[in-house]
Amino acid sequence: MHSFRYVRGKLHCEGVSIESLVEQHGTPLYVYSQETFAGHYRKLDEALKPLDHLICFAVKANSNLAVLRTLANEGSGFDTVSEGELRRVAAAGGDLKRCVFAGVGKTEDEIAFALKRGIYAFNVESEPELLRINRVAAKLKRIAPVAMRVNPNIDAHTHAKITTGTYENKFGVAFEEIEGIYGRASRLKNLHLRGLQMHIGSQLTEVKPFEAAVRKVAPLVDLLSKRHGFEFFSIGGGLGIVYDPALASGTAEWWNSPAARKLLTPEKYARTLIPLLQPLGLKILIEPGRFIAGNSGILATRVEYVKQTGRKNFVIVDAAMNDLIRPAMYDSYHEVVPLRKRTGKRIASDVVGPICESGDSFCKNRPLPKVAEGDYLALLSAGAYGSVMGSTYNSRPLAAEVLVNGSQSQLVRQRQPIQKVWDGEKIPSWL
Repeated sequence: MHSFRYVRGKLHCEGVSIESLVEQHGTPLYVYSQETFAGHYRKLDEALKPLDHLICFAVKANSNLAVLRTLANEGSGFDTVSEGELRRVAAAGGDLKRCVFAGVGKTEDEIAFALKRGIYAFNVESEPELLRINRVAAKLKRIAPVAMRVNPNIDAHTHAKITTGTYENKFGVAFEEIEGIYGRASRLKNLHLRGLQMHIGSQLTEVKPFEAAVRKVAPLVDLLSKRHGFEFFSIGGGLGIVYDPALASGTAEWWNSPAARKLLTPEKYARTLIPLLQPLGLKILIEPGRFIAGNSGILATRVEYVKQTGRKNFVIVDAAMNDLIRPAMYDSYHEVVPLRKRTGKRIASDVVGPICESGDSFCKNRPLPKVAEGDYLALLSAGAYGSVMGSTYNSRPLAAEVLVNGSQSQLVRQRQPIQKVWDGEKIPSWL
C-alpha cells in the first residue's frame, strides 16, 4: 500500500496535492511520502517480531538525509556500501553501531573509517578482503567484526542485472568454500567472526527463492555458529514491490481481489521463514531497500511536446533517463498517470525524455489519457533507485526532492543550480 491517491480528481501525496508542489518547486520533482516509508518499515518490523531481529535499510535504494532520518527515528539500522553512505547515515542521525558495510571493493581507507566509527559488522565478499580487513584492524589496534557473504548458488529468477546469488555473479563466496575460509579466519587475531550473511537478488515477488536459500544455508550457519560463536545471521534483502498499474493503484477493491492474495507480503515472508530461523537462536538481520522505499515516492514531470510520427504518439516530458534510469537500464515498468484524473479514450503513447539517446524512454505504446503541452504526469513507484541513481548527463542538473508529512511538505534537496553541474572542472592554463 502507499499514500498516493486521487482526491477530487487531483493526485495527492498524503494530504498534499502534487500539482501544488510542482507549482512551487518545478519539475522534474521527486515527491516522497513519510507515512509510506515509516508504514512499510513498521509492517516488516511487526512481521518479524517473533525473532530477535534488526532491519538494516539498504541506503543505496534512497539515500536522501530526510529519508534516512525518517527510518532512523523508527529504529532502523542501515546497510551501507561506501564511506559516503556511512557518512550520510551519521549526518542523518543514524547509529553507525547498527550499520553493516557491504560491497566487493572496500578500500583500506573505507575499512579504517568504518572501524573507527564502530560499525556492527563488515559483510565480507572475498578472502582477500578478509585479509585486508585484518591487516587494517591490526594497524589500528582494533578487532574488526566480520561476516562472510555466502553465495548459495540459488537462482532468484529476477532481472539478470539484479541477480546476486549465483556463481555467475561477482558477489560473495561459494557455498562449498565457506567452512574453510572461516577456519582460516579464526586464526586471524584482529577479526571477530560475528556472523554470516547472504543475499540472492532484488525485486523478488514470491517467497520460494528466499525459502530455498534459507533452507540451504541454515544448517551451515548452525554448524559455524557452534564453532565460532556467531551473534547473527543476515538473510539479506530483495523483497519486491508492485509496479504494475492494477497493483500499484492501492485501491481497496484491488487488495480484496484473488490476484492480491498471491503477493509476497511481510506476513507471508515471515510466516515461511521464521520457523526455519528460530531454531538457530541468533539475531536475524534483514537488509530491505526497495520494499520500504519503492512505492514511497513518485517522479513528477511536465509535458513539453506531443509529437506524432507516422502511427507513433510521442509524449515528450522534461524528466529524462538521467533523473530515472531504471526503464533505460532494466526495461523497468513504472505506472504513468496524469496529475489530474482523466476519463475518455486512451492513446497508445511513448513517454520519452529530452536526452539525445534512443533509450531515453519511460514507456512504449502505453495506453494513456490524451495530454497536451503544459500538462503534468507522475511516474509512480520511483522512491527506490530513482533520484539516488541520477546523473548530470547532457549537463542536466539533478532533480529536486520533497518530503510530505500529512498536510506538511518541505524541500529536502534543492534543484541543482545549472552552474554547479560543472563545479570542480578547470580549464588548463595552456588553453
